[in-house]
Amino acid sequence: MPYFAPLTWASTPSLDDMDELTEDVIDFLSEGTRTAKLGYVAADGRPLVAPVWFIVEGNQLVFNTGKQAAKGRALSRDPRVVVCVDDQHPPFSFVQVQGIAATSEDPDELLDTATRIAARYVGADRAEQYGRRNGVPGELVVRITPTKVIAGFNVAD
Repeated sequence: MPYFAPLTWASTPSLDDMDELTEDVIDFLSEGTRTAKLGYVAADGRPLVAPVWFIVEGNQLVFNTGKQAAKGRALSRDPRVVVCVDDQHPPFSFVQVQGIAATSEDPDELLDTATRIAARYVGADRAEQYGRRNGVPGELVVRITPTKVIAGFNVAD
């Protein structure tokens, strides 16, 4: 049986617990093209995780998904979610957002958010193309309002 040495920290990482997105959390979430990992509950109660492209809008995380996709169906049953975004490079950081998801099928909002999300991940030159492709009937705008936010910045320092 392999032996795993206990995990020790050179110093205790700072984990901040809050219920809204602070400026430093928004900056972290908005940096580059980090993909969020969305946790949600399947119809049979299994926990599921899926990657999502997202943007921060005010105090909410916003992404698109298909209404009939697993995520869309799950959120219509149970809007409780968790999102984790991390920086996998030393000194390592992460933000976890627990919250409630609300969905919209408004066509103008859908096209707008799909285009802005695309601009973040594929660039401004292709944003309109991706926005038109993803901002269509059958898709949802999902807005997560935080109920709890946990942030750990520079945890290896």
